[in-house]
Amino acid sequence: MQAVILAAGEGYRLRPFTANKPKVMIKVANKPILEYVVEALASAGVRDIVMVVGYRRNRIIDYFENGEKWNVKIRYAVQEQQLGTAHALKQAEEFVNSETFLVLSGDNIVDSKTVESLKPWTVAYRVSEKPSKYGVLLVEDGKIRRIIEKPDNPPTNLINVGVYHLGREVFDWIGDRRDLVDVLNIMIENGYEFGCAEANLWMDVVYPWDILRVNDLAMDLSGKTVGGKVESAAILGDVKVGNGSVVRSGVYIRGPCIIGENTEVGPNAVIQPSTSIGDGVKIGALCYIENCVIGDNVIVKPNCYLKDCVIDDGCVIGPNCSAISGQVELVADGEIHRVRAGAFIGENCEVGANSVLKAGS
Repeated sequence: MQAVILAAGEGYRLRPFTANKPKVMIKVANKPILEYVVEALASAGVRDIVMVVGYRRNRIIDYFENGEKWNVKIRYAVQEQQLGTAHALKQAEEFVNSETFLVLSGDNIVDSKTVESLKPWTVAYRVSEKPSKYGVLLVEDGKIRRIIEKPDNPPTNLINVGVYHLGREVFDWIGDRRDLVDVLNIMIENGYEFGCAEANLWMDVVYPWDILRVNDLAMDLSGKTVGGKVESAAILGDVKVGNGSVVRSGVYIRGPCIIGENTEVGPNAVIQPSTSIGDGVKIGALCYIENCVIGDNVIVKPNCYLKDCVIDDGCVIGPNCSAISGQVELVADGEIHRVRAGAFIGENCEVGANSVLKAGS
């Protein structure tokens, strides 16, 4: 079995986190979103993977290389211009040599059960409370009659999650079409029958505040795993401490929480649930951190208060800084989103001492 992962897009709605990397390389629970997709395929026994890459593609290629680390073979097709999902899939045609194959979005987390459930000519779906934001499946007698993109009045609450089991014939129908859903609808109109199967697990990241939600859901840990040095600290619940990390005296950590490798948590710091801290991070003394995603090589100096924040790689947060979480209204795609959030800080930023970052910054 082969799989094609579409991973060429930028993800402009996730800026500033996609300014220097593609959306698929945003980390949740200390792993890029794309890595969860690769792991799901490997667990389902799919070893031959084609990644369609484009925007900032070296970030993907340098990380995954040939796939040996995941016991899979990865080859790369390039979409020079991001002209849609059908156009992206077309770039992989020369690599696909099986009669049927899987197609997955690299920016949504799925699991191996979802992969295994898809028979040929099947589209995966989920039941959604907000189907108008997605492609909606119109289904009769177990067969898809049409996929309707973002309808104002959805006929069903079954949304297309962008995971398919297709046949090679799909390449013949792409032509100049750019959107894969358009291609599938044309095929249905010409007599092809598509079934549907409910995805066991599917998580999407659309806006910066979704990173916090998905980070929390991705923390599927099993007890404590301590690979570093822990001094006289209190560690409660599911907490993972990576190799080479040091947790100093007086620290209180309540899981679920992930701390990467070669990271230091300073004396008397408090780390609360749903926090992931990357590799090579330094957390200063007396810091309070709750429900945050902190990238690699970040420095948080002493006595900082951070709640509901996403802080990308290489940032420096000066001493006595506060990021105040609150209920805010943020505008995206012309819509008002009411969310609880702290601050969102892109790569390699520096925040000066004694700064206060208001909710939604």
